Amino acid sequence: MSVSPLPLLPDQYYHIYNHANASNLLFRKIPNYQYFLKKYAEHCAPVVDTFAYCLMPNHFHLFVRIKSESELVSYFEMPINLSSLELQDKITWQLSQLFSNFFNAYAKAYNRRFGRKGALFLNPFKRKEVSDERYYNQLIYYIHHNPVKHGFCRKLAKWPHSSFQSLISEKPTLLCRDEVLSWFGGRAAFIAFHGDTA
Repeated sequence: MSVSPLPLLPDQYYHIYNHANASNLLFRKIPNYQYFLKKYAEHCAPVVDTFAYCLMPNHFHLFVRIKSESELVSYFEMPINLSSLELQDKITWQLSQLFSNFFNAYAKAYNRRFGRKGALFLNPFKRKEVSDERYYNQLIYYIHHNPVKHGFCRKLAKWPHSSFQSLISEKPTLLCRDEVLSWFGGRAAFIAFHGDTA
């Protein structure tokens, strides 16, 4: 018997991740990584705050916070006469649907580009609630070190498809950079926490 996926709720933090179906790749070329992030910005950025991400050839990781209930009600244009339970159910369904639409949009474009058929991602996408703020830094470290762990690179700073470089740069970003750096005690402490990155 399958277990229902964890619901996504307002103001909660989640580690969202998924893997390619079977031995498929999610990203074959650099434009695939860029297109995934573009679709993520279109579909998900309006409803989540993003703290860290890492995309690798066959899987990805995201660390996000779902936006507040009032922001979600406004974004999804929900009626104001719903009960608390109805509102929660509707928000949960809308968020799950939104992420599904994002993954489907990417998969359709990917399948069209490479002439393939069938599911690209494992379904449903994986998510874990992160309720202990003492774990935030460890999770960000884990996400940024994933390419090293899986042998895609030797130094995390050399992997171009993660949030590490964006978080230490001054360039505009959709990431919650200031919030992330404050958890570590500043940019220098953030870099030091990640160890030998160069």
